[in-house]
Amino acid sequence: MSNNKNTKIAALVTARGKNTLRNKHLILVNKKPLIWYPVSIAKKCRSFDHYYISSDNRKILKIGEKEGYQIIKRPKKISLPTSMHIDAIVQALDIMKSKDNYTPDILVVLLGNTVYFKPEWIENSIKLLLEDENISAVVPIYRQNDHHPYRAKFIDNHGFLRPYFDFSKRKISTNRQNLRSNYFLCHNFWTLRVSKSIKGKNGQAPWIFMGKNIRPLILEGGPDVHEAKDIGLCECWLNNNKNK
Repeated sequence: MSNNKNTKIAALVTARGKNTLRNKHLILVNKKPLIWYPVSIAKKCRSFDHYYISSDNRKILKIGEKEGYQIIKRPKKISLPTSMHIDAIVQALDIMKSKDNYTPDILVVLLGNTVYFKPEWIENSIKLLLEDENISAVVPIYRQNDHHPYRAKFIDNHGFLRPYFDFSKRKISTNRQNLRSNYFLCHNFWTLRVSKSIKGKNGQAPWIFMGKNIRPLILEGGPDVHEAKDIGLCECWLNNNKNK
């Protein structure tokens, strides 16, 4: 149940059936389907009063249902490779309201293509939202200065490399250590305050549904699955974090 009796907190596991890596959410990772990890970890958290799983794939939904999740069948039109995550989130919220007369205050979206979860991370993210009503979302991030935006290039119409920024009036160090700390989203889960995110139009691009005031949860960074080689990285992470 929720830590705050007046705050409704739901878990939503999301996993699309069709991906570049065929059936990736059902691939065994340490003898368990990949999708099992977010499903099982969320169940270890004490804050949730509702559990949902959204997918267009019957086998994925069945795994969630077996663990006590309410299933949300995702229509094909928002299950395409070009579909946006926000479409699945909005559809899930609509189903929650119409079917269960339930609208969460806080929605934790757990992505189905990673094993990179710990219950305490999720609980800490919820705690941050409960403590400060101005926060629209809490998301895990990791520091990565090797891929700093100041070091990024694009190829222009003439085939030459060009910087994304105008450095004519500023001097940029070639040493990554001298650059301002740069962070990327882990994309293992997003903790969202529904009233200040989701359907708002003024959030930070490109993930506008996270709202304006996003608080970071700084982690070391972990694996997610896009290619077959990533399965081994997930297994290594799990083996190294068994007792942590």
